[in-house]
Amino acid sequence: MEEKIFIAGFGGQGVVLAGKVLSQAALYEGKHILGMVSYGAEMRGGASMSSVIISDEEIDCPIVEEASIVIALSQEAYDKYKLKVKKGGLLLVDSSRVKIDQEREGITIIRIPTTEIAEELGNVKVSNMLWVGVVLEKTKIVKTESALESLSSIFSGHRKNLLYINELALKKGIELARG
Repeated sequence: MEEKIFIAGFGGQGVVLAGKVLSQAALYEGKHILGMVSYGAEMRGGASMSSVIISDEEIDCPIVEEASIVIALSQEAYDKYKLKVKKGGLLLVDSSRVKIDQEREGITIIRIPTTEIAEELGNVKVSNMLWVGVVLEKTKIVKTESALESLSSIFSGHRKNLLYINELALKKGIELARG
């Protein structure tokens, strides 16, 4: 098993955090991981991308040219990465922010208004965790328990107050993927 994932959006959407949760969960399960992040010139609002490779075997190439999963949290991210999904892959799109301009044969496109759902949950910033939940349910790449353990590790100390809402969003994403 090897999954190559692009998570892309703009600064402040938790792109890097989503990649970290997936990577750390995979690490807990003894899988091999490799990740890279890229930021625009601005901290918030600039382009942001996280690429993660999760594999049962050693990873021989750190470069992701085609991904099995692309999560597009903004229109700019969709425009840039929509053609980077390999055949048989998943293109996950926040339909609150992204208009799809073309369908593609051979890939599965999942549209969920995650920004709107995150607002309903009480924090627009947890849209990223909704997508992590979708990825967990659709791919079984890591166990839910491992992702929750990763969240507990990340949201500890002075950030502990953010744990509940992120766990809630992750579980809601799993629920959305099932429905």
